[in-house]
Amino acid sequence: MLVSDFHYELPEELIAQTPPEVRGSSRMLVLRRDSGALTDDRFLSLPEYLKAGDLLVLNDSRVIPARLYATRGGLATQASSPAPTGKIEVLLTQQMGPWEWTALVRPGRKVQPGEVLHFADAEGAVLLSATVFAAGEYGERTIRFEADGEFLAKLDRIGHMPLPPYIHRDDSAGDKARYQTVYANEPGSAAAPTAGLHFTPEVLAALEAKGVQVERVTLHVGLGTFQPVRAERVEDIRLHAEHYTLPEATAAAVNAARREGRRVIAAGTTTTRTLEHCATLGPELFAHSGETSIFISPGHRFQVVQGLVTNFHLPSSTLLMLVSALAGVEPVRAAYAHAVREKYRFFSYGDCMLMI
Repeated sequence: MLVSDFHYELPEELIAQTPPEVRGSSRMLVLRRDSGALTDDRFLSLPEYLKAGDLLVLNDSRVIPARLYATRGGLATQASSPAPTGKIEVLLTQQMGPWEWTALVRPGRKVQPGEVLHFADAEGAVLLSATVFAAGEYGERTIRFEADGEFLAKLDRIGHMPLPPYIHRDDSAGDKARYQTVYANEPGSAAAPTAGLHFTPEVLAALEAKGVQVERVTLHVGLGTFQPVRAERVEDIRLHAEHYTLPEATAAAVNAARREGRRVIAAGTTTTRTLEHCATLGPELFAHSGETSIFISPGHRFQVVQGLVTNFHLPSSTLLMLVSALAGVEPVRAAYAHAVREKYRFFSYGDCMLMI
């Protein structure tokens, strides 16, 4: 199977540049997995499609202001570093230790191991400094910040919300709230689990009032989710590992739902990957934390997830392959063609699909 098999034509004007004016007001395309039937609806109607006994699982990872701008401060080994020069963009992608992160650095060729980066506020005061100590492919670097007990607070002051590159504008004050789910709790993601952006407290309350059980996992979104596909064959794709946590309550809820034949509905591909990975570790799920690089493509046998709330994904992306694995390549291709014709809004701030 070729990556190009998952290409589709998308007019530029259908890529959402801003969130809907009111959270939860997005359109929702419903795809029935058994028949391929399509229904145009609104996300606020989600409770009408779920039923008492369904288990809905959310990803409660919190997006950090992971896009930073640094000045170069010379080599850490120099007795007296030269004055900082050159603006460098640093996108934190995964925390490796208390002060250690992997990052995408642009322009990467200018920033090599041993160099010090300084991060300043709008007034020019340096709040954080980091040393580059490893280089990888495609601009990846491993950096270590100087120990600072106020790291996250300072990151909030100097960092920018990491809007994806197909949103052609700078982040705004409004993105701090809208590029974040209402149930975000555990900081660590470099991109939003975007299916969750549609949920409101009112929708969650309506679901629970109907008897839908709601539980959470945490998967910190990093390179494994949004790195471009560089392979030509699907079989050659390898994803970066991402950190996840499966709580005790969620493991118990999934195990009970599987035993009793109740549906498990995932909010987002990150939730799907977490649950399907955990199902490979034993006959029943158990509470733990770990890393997953699971890649789900057509042919995958789903062990947990039977339904999915998800956004519309980029052409030829691993996320489009995942949804095609769940609902079928041809039904998904037909659904996307319908969404283009009906002018749905695509990608992170766009509309959503429900596959049941």
